[in-house]
Amino acid sequence: MKFLSQKIFCLGAIAVALASPATAQVTRNAPPPPPNTTANTDQGNIDVAYGAFQRGLYITAFNEASKRAQQNDASAMTLLGELYAQGLGVGRDDSKAAQWYKLAAAKNDRDALFALAMFNFQGRAGTRNTEEAARLLDAAAKLGHPVAAYDLGLLYIQGQQFPQDFKRAGELFAMAAEAGNGEAQYALATMYKEGRGTPKDMNKAMQLMQRASIAGNVDAMVEFAIAQFNGEGVNKDEAAAAQLFLKAAHLGNAVAQNRLARILMAGRGMPADAAEAIKWHLVAKAAGNSDPDLDVFAAKQKPAVRDSADAAAKKWLSTVAAPRP
Repeated sequence: MKFLSQKIFCLGAIAVALASPATAQVTRNAPPPPPNTTANTDQGNIDVAYGAFQRGLYITAFNEASKRAQQNDASAMTLLGELYAQGLGVGRDDSKAAQWYKLAAAKNDRDALFALAMFNFQGRAGTRNTEEAARLLDAAAKLGHPVAAYDLGLLYIQGQQFPQDFKRAGELFAMAAEAGNGEAQYALATMYKEGRGTPKDMNKAMQLMQRASIAGNVDAMVEFAIAQFNGEGVNKDEAAAAQLFLKAAHLGNAVAQNRLARILMAGRGMPADAAEAIKWHLVAKAAGNSDPDLDVFAAKQKPAVRDSADAAAKKWLSTVAAPRP
């Protein structure tokens, strides 16, 4: 299982990871922290600095945040830490970033606590310290930071910084899921589906899976589409499932691409289309996801259909592989 990242990260194999927590790995990039307080106009309005940050006016953001930091504004300190951490408007300086994060963390700024946890996981501006990172995550989670709660839950599954505790992990995922974190929704859905750390409940699992899917979690899209196609824990709807597979396929999920190919092969949920089915199967195969039944289906088609599918697959793959400007 991957964890501790910006989105935060894809939990594509969470079911396996729940059974094998030792496979967890850390990716450590703190996202730009939003202000967690609302500043009054007579305080100089820290939102001016964050507004500049969001518009890419980093020097303005730095100058405005510096003014507020001099008045002990924790959100401004956190923003200065982020600017130094990313090298935006100023030269990148992990040491200065950590200093600002520490000052804000001392004032219980949850975004600073989270950012400092990421620094400790990676060893930026000092020795890598996973125990301190875990402590900081715990502090940020207690202050309601959803990403910290999610990451902390993964640490409890991993069972290294803390004793392995699936129930506690579920509680933390629930906290983050309630705040709208798609990865946490997917993780908690998987726990309900497997009955690990929570009672087994397919209805709750699918409700959460749907929420995670809507939030943009591609793995949740695939799992929810499978359940919806089969009518497991949710009303059966092959047409809706087909559209969700199509969306996940366009987002590059190889499992969805082969599932979509099967739908197009059989004409269930959307009209049958042999060339389109073979195209998506070839795209999935290029990602290492094979399907012998689809191979057989493709071999039975006329050369013109196979050639059309091959050209379409190559075009799709070249578009995906092309560097973005």
